[in-house]
Amino acid sequence: MTTTLRASGLRASGTRSPKLVRILAALAVTAAALFAGSGMASADEWPPVPAEPSPSVPFETKGFLTPTDPNYWNPLVAENRLTSPFGTSTRIVCTAFHGVYTGCWQADERGNPHKLVALPFNFPSITGWSLPGGGPAHFVYPGFIPGIG
Repeated sequence: MTTTLRASGLRASGTRSPKLVRILAALAVTAAALFAGSGMASADEWPPVPAEPSPSVPFETKGFLTPTDPNYWNPLVAENRLTSPFGTSTRIVCTAFHGVYTGCWQADERGNPHKLVALPFNFPSITGWSLPGGGPAHFVYPGFIPGIG
C-alpha cells in the first residue's frame, strides 16, 4: 500500500510529495505562459497585398484629422478622422476603393498592428455622407473609447 501511495504522489498522511508539487507548479507556469502568449498571437495582422492586380491595395498614410487639429471638431469639414492614443505618430496602413477608405490598421507602441474600428458616420462631420462610397470615415483605435472595439 505504501508503494501505491508513493507512486501516485501521495504520502501516507495524505499530503503531496515535494517532487509532485514542483511538477504541478511547472505545468501551471507553462500553461499560464501559453495562455498569455496566445493573447499576443491573436493580434491583428497588416492587410495582405493582393497577388492579383486589385483596385484596393494597402498603402501607408497619415492623412487623418486628429483631435489636436481644430478642423477635427469642425462639423463642416468632410475629411477622414482618427481617434487614437497615438494620433498619427505610429504606422497606419489603409485600403481604399476609389479614394474611400475601406479599412485601416495602426501600430501600437511596439509596432504590432491593430484593426481600427470604422464608426458608422464621420462624427462630428455633418457633410460628406452623400459623396460616393459614403465619403470620409472616422476610425477609432480599438478599446480607446469605452464600448467601441
